[in-house]
Amino acid sequence: MYKIDEIKDSFICGDAVNEMQNIPDKSIDLVITSPPYNLKNSTGNGMKNGSCGKWANAALIKGYSTYDDNMPYDDYVRWQRECLTEMMRLINDEGAIFYNHKWRVQKGLLQDRREIIEGFPVRQIIIWKRKGGINFNPGYFLPTYEVIYLIAKPAFRLAPHANSFGDVWEFPQEMNNKHPAPFPTALIERIISSTNAKIILDPFMGSGTTAIEQRDLIETL
Repeated sequence: MYKIDEIKDSFICGDAVNEMQNIPDKSIDLVITSPPYNLKNSTGNGMKNGSCGKWANAALIKGYSTYDDNMPYDDYVRWQRECLTEMMRLINDEGAIFYNHKWRVQKGLLQDRREIIEGFPVRQIIIWKRKGGINFNPGYFLPTYEVIYLIAKPAFRLAPHANSFGDVWEFPQEMNNKHPAPFPTALIERIISSTNAKIILDPFMGSGTTAIEQRDLIETL
């Protein structure tokens, strides 16, 4: 079992569920994360062309170095529910999880992630509206939004004046980042500054945007 003071300001490489199981109960103020979307498990053809920009050389199609983003859907749901269960154990009684995901239609059925979040205390749905993007599929309009589920313990409250923000946030995609799907720094700054959190966990760190923004916010206080 990790001691929280020993792993603060640290990156831990490993299986997300296994590593979270080594973190003490109620030791985290806030979780901000966006898991792999299982994009290669797809009935469409939108992932079959990666010819430009950050998607050159099929960066998304090839997946990640240790994970191919192509699980049977039931297995994916089971895995994500295990992750959320651990996150809920880790956040304290005033804690919250900002869980970013994407709605998709597969075989004519909507994947709104209900199977993943069912039973967890979802307080609100926030829409992250992106400014533009790239669409490889001629059969679909350009997707321009993702969904952030605010999953919160009963005592969670926003920082003063943060409740004046609406529930549709418009931030451009992060273009100066080699990761094919990074969080915008402004999005993470909005989340962190809207809470009173000091200890923050991102189980799917990607290019490290959550850590960078938390460091920058602390330095400006």
